[in-house]
Formats: sequence, structure tokens, C-alpha cells
Amino acid sequence: MPNRNTVFVVDDDAGTLKGVKRLLREHGYDSVLFPSAEAFRNHDDFEQAICVILDINLNDESGIELRHRLKAAGNFVPVIYITANDSDATRMAALESGCIAYLTKPFSAKSLIEPIEKASAGLA
Repeated sequence: MPNRNTVFVVDDDAGTLKGVKRLLREHGYDSVLFPSAEAFRNHDDFEQAICVILDINLNDESGIELRHRLKAAGNFVPVIYITANDSDATRMAALESGCIAYLTKPFSAKSLIEPIEKASAGLA
């Protein structure tokens, strides 16, 4: 099995994409950035991804809905949700959709890297 170290990042905020890319690079991970749910849906090679960092509030679709579409298509890549709009209902929907972490912006580097390391080790 090839050594996967790529993390997909889906967020409609360019600053978040840039910051997460930098953080991942500092920790030895490659990243593929998607500025929208549509761009992510148009991608078809999920085998290389350790996991997906997925913003919940995308301009063109809910990240949680995008996660449901992935699962319906038979893709069970681990998901880390990030959001700036935390609520009990959003958190519950995210956890019910199946995620390895739920982080509110701003989040610490450690809180993002730890679940990625677990996913990379096959523990997620």
C-alpha cells in the first residue's frame, strides 16, 4: 500500500485554505485544496486522501450534506469538520454523519493534527 500523506481541505474561505495548507505542510502532510463543495464533488480520486477537512458552512452546500453524499456514493474517507458557527444542532448533525473530529474556528494546530495523525495510522 502506498504511503498516503495527503489531506483534502474543503473551505470557501481562501484564508482558511491557505492557513490549513501551511499548517499541514509544517507537519509533513500534502494537501489538495477545494474552494467549494462543487469543486470537491467534481474530484474522483479519494484513494490518496488520509482524510478530509470539511467546512460545515460552504457557500454552495452544507458540509454535512456533502458528507452524506460521499457516504451514499460508497466513500467513507474520514472527515474532520471545521466551523465558525457552532451550535448544539450543528454539532449533533455533524457527529451523527460520522466524523473523527469537530473543531470550531479558530482551532489549535494540535486539535487539527491529532485526528489527522490517527487517520494516517489507520486508527480513525
